[in-house]
Amino acid sequence: MLKTIIVTGGAGFIGGCFVRQMLANADYRVITLDKLTYAGIRESVPPDSAKHVFVHGDIGDTTLVARLLKEYQPFAVVNFAAESHVDRSIDGPRQFVETNVLKTFDLLHTTHQWWKELAEDEKSTFRFLHVSTDEVYGSADDGSKFKETTPYSPNSPYSASKAASDFFVRAMQHTYGFPTLTTNCSNNYGPYQFPEKLIPLMILNALAGKSLPVYGDGQNIRDWLYVEDHCTAIATVLEKGRLGETYNVGGNCERANLDIVHTICDSLDAISPLENGSSRRDLIKFVKDRPGHDRRYAIDCSKLTSELGWEPQETLESGMEKTIRWYLDNPEWLAIVKAKHDTEKRLGQGDSPATKEAT
Repeated sequence: MLKTIIVTGGAGFIGGCFVRQMLANADYRVITLDKLTYAGIRESVPPDSAKHVFVHGDIGDTTLVARLLKEYQPFAVVNFAAESHVDRSIDGPRQFVETNVLKTFDLLHTTHQWWKELAEDEKSTFRFLHVSTDEVYGSADDGSKFKETTPYSPNSPYSASKAASDFFVRAMQHTYGFPTLTTNCSNNYGPYQFPEKLIPLMILNALAGKSLPVYGDGQNIRDWLYVEDHCTAIATVLEKGRLGETYNVGGNCERANLDIVHTICDSLDAISPLENGSSRRDLIKFVKDRPGHDRRYAIDCSKLTSELGWEPQETLESGMEKTIRWYLDNPEWLAIVKAKHDTEKRLGQGDSPATKEAT
């Protein structure tokens, strides 16, 4: 008997990785629910099969969500669905409130109403896992690392909307006994990432010999987490985590953004040198800093390691090598993303500032 998981936002970067990992396990069937907004790519997850069903839909569609819960009787809902790009949240914050707060609440409420009607043994085994971000903690400018007990101090519309959703998840558990878990992760990278984020943007621009836009002085520090490691952490929390708890997930790999760009340039110069023989570091262009740009994020994931036995397997060097090779080896996926992006431009949906720099 296969155990069924509903994964929301499952055609996105991190959600897609989780779907692929779960489908590789013989014990699971996955129902992927995704609205396929600009960063949701249907081709990022496998086609439909006995083990996988893709549903094109919105977490705010309570009728649809209620039907999926009733039809598939999952043992877990894992929520990746979110608007997640900081630049876009600065340009248009309302969409982030609608998706990350209101629609996440709709998903919580609908799932809770279904859960209340389950038999007691089914109630006791069900889990709702909410995937969040370290950005809810603000900026770790004092040299410390974010712990699960660090007070929330979000500094962008994106992080504020994620903080609000985290609080609703917490409230559902504490008020109603709804069995929730929350993970807060550091910056992810790896295959299938939409090319408005730093690492894929720099890889693709560097390959094309285009400008490499770096915010401010490039010394903003992030803890970089390979996406496969993140998804194994989520699976570990789903299996072993204590209900009502939050677990921070980090890569134990702090690097300044400029160091990341240098690593990409040097790797590509070694793999695929420019015809004129110049260094891709010469393509770096410092641009006006993002408003309210947090200086440093740093995750303390010792709770996850000590309680549940998880730790990241990839170093930055090994993860970056895998990531660069993937983008070099998968032009078909990139062509799909470009075609979708071009269609959205024609429909007037616009670009994020980072994507403008890439096109």
